[in-house]
Amino acid sequence: MAKYLITASYTAEGTKGVLLEGGSGRKAAIQKAVQGLGGSIESMYFAYGDTDVLLIVDMPSAASGLALSLAANASGTVNVKTTPLITVEEVDQACKASVNYRAAGTAAV
Repeated sequence: MAKYLITASYTAEGTKGVLLEGGSGRKAAIQKAVQGLGGSIESMYFAYGDTDVLLIVDMPSAASGLALSLAANASGTVNVKTTPLITVEEVDQACKASVNYRAAGTAAV
């Protein structure tokens, strides 16, 4: 499973919905959506300022993470940003990979 950091900011209409159903109601709705895509919520927090909600979720694929983001953004009640989270081990693996890359404007070897 891949981990994603999801940050969300409610629109005025979305904030009205939170006021009606509370934080627990929103968490239940998000949990249902995430589980329906085969994922799970690791943690969820509300905040104030530019970001209203922060989640860390486990999703089975990039497509399922994207599907969640698209559905939420299409609702018009929230603006969602999804960031893939990369483990230390994955960074180590990437650092050891051999990449045949030529910088722009340099001669081919």
